Amino acid sequence: MQKEACTFGNSQHSYKSYAQKLDKLVTGVVNLLIIRGKIIATAESCTGGLISELITSVSGASQVFEFGICTYANSMKQKYLDVPKDELDEFGAVSKEVALSMVRGLKKASNADICISVTGIAGPEGGTPNKPVGTVYTGFIYEDREFVKLLRLSDLDDMSRESVRQKTAICIFEIVQSLLMEDV
Repeated sequence: MQKEACTFGNSQHSYKSYAQKLDKLVTGVVNLLIIRGKIIATAESCTGGLISELITSVSGASQVFEFGICTYANSMKQKYLDVPKDELDEFGAVSKEVALSMVRGLKKASNADICISVTGIAGPEGGTPNKPVGTVYTGFIYEDREFVKLLRLSDLDDMSRESVRQKTAICIFEIVQSLLMEDV
């Protein structure tokens, strides 16, 4: 199942204001995970371990973080997450199909309640007309649900690699927060 795209419009926010928002959001998510007794795991590509790093930067994360894996190379996606080679060949690493296979492979390898995958084009190079810089797919498995979310970050004022990765993290943590708030 694929949810609607998450988008960031043009914004006048500074890097510092996004970093502050992200810190507050991650702390809130880790605290919700602790309160709910949920375990989280990550499979990252374009974020290069950023999601895992953010989670583990919060005190108490050892209660809720099982493991994170960074499979930047396609061969590592195949080896550690069981992403089919023919899927990578047909759709490319940056696709809903690969994001879904990554999160399914993560779920198979972990006991986590919430599994997250992320694959995309952080830039500044590597984009194409069909998949511009800022195209990011995130996969989620939570309880009996699995879905992929397309993040369309190509409209950002700041298309730096750092900005794309940071805004990807914000969106992922907003989704996780929303999933955890459904339990209330």
